[in-house]
Amino acid sequence: MSKDEKERLNQLLIHHLNNIHETFQVLNQSPPSSLDIVSWDEVVKLGEHIYKQATTVGMLWTGEGPDAKALEETMASYTNLLQGFLLLSHGSMIGAGTTLSSSIHASVKQVIDCSFMLLKESIASFGNSSKAHKLSIPQIVGTVWDACSALKKTPGTNITAIGRSITQIAVSVKDVLREMKELKPTSNEVPISNPNDDNINIHENDSNSSEGDLGSDLSPEEMKVAELAINVVSETLSTIKEIIRSITGLLKNPKNDEMVDSLERMLMICRSMGLQVDEIGACLYPPQEVSAIRGACEKMMKFVGEMEVEVEKIKGCSEGFVHASSGLMRCLKELELGLGCSSDDELASEMENLVVGS
Repeated sequence: MSKDEKERLNQLLIHHLNNIHETFQVLNQSPPSSLDIVSWDEVVKLGEHIYKQATTVGMLWTGEGPDAKALEETMASYTNLLQGFLLLSHGSMIGAGTTLSSSIHASVKQVIDCSFMLLKESIASFGNSSKAHKLSIPQIVGTVWDACSALKKTPGTNITAIGRSITQIAVSVKDVLREMKELKPTSNEVPISNPNDDNINIHENDSNSSEGDLGSDLSPEEMKVAELAINVVSETLSTIKEIIRSITGLLKNPKNDEMVDSLERMLMICRSMGLQVDEIGACLYPPQEVSAIRGACEKMMKFVGEMEVEVEKIKGCSEGFVHASSGLMRCLKELELGLGCSSDDELASEMENLVVGS
């Protein structure tokens, strides 16, 4: 193949890439509500055609490899398919909230990026006798397959997208709760060994000993605060689980587009609650940051109130949610009261900062 032929293929690829890039910008715009919504299943089906087209590109490299015309035609077919894929994806975003739009955008971008990586590598390998280039083609085809397969896992509705995001927050809160339960009080007692015990040396130099571990030296007062904080995080997890149940119940309601704003606000509130849980967990290690824990408590109480409003809007205020949110408010107030007995040092610090007038 001549240098001119390869240059011409490169220019064609750049042309196709620019067209795709311009079309991709459409995904950043909300589609007009006057258009008919496209089912995400249709996008997934078109993704299967892209999957097959990537396979066709890979098969061009069996034997001696493709000629310039075959590669040019395949490239044109592939990019036309990607154009249709982008437009169909845009149609699926009608009525999509922020969370669903972000999920669709990320999945579509992955398919586009992997596809163009395949086309670029195909042209780079064209006329190149290096085995490394040709061996890379099947690997990149594999990334396109993975990206197309991931479309099946992309949420197709606002409820599914938001429900999954809140579920991820619940998992993070559960992790924090597990770590908090590993906090231990300091131990000043020295165990007395029995010289007649055959197992006297069994624990010497035990690498699993908790002595010196971070979070294993809390004072009785700090341990009390930690226990109250554990109750808060446990009830937070219960509340978020009830929210997930409420959202899941909406799947049975075909007319839920008007609830998108409330669902998005619920996600933001859950995300904010998760951040405060992280804050509380980080502040429990000695020396405990009482002021920061108190501030997190105040924010959490505000979030619970906001959450109750949004849950009521989607008619998801079940008995389970009421019980969990009430329990969370109770535990937050108990933690606040518990912090009162731990604030002597903080009060002294504040007194030192007071400016006394002459």
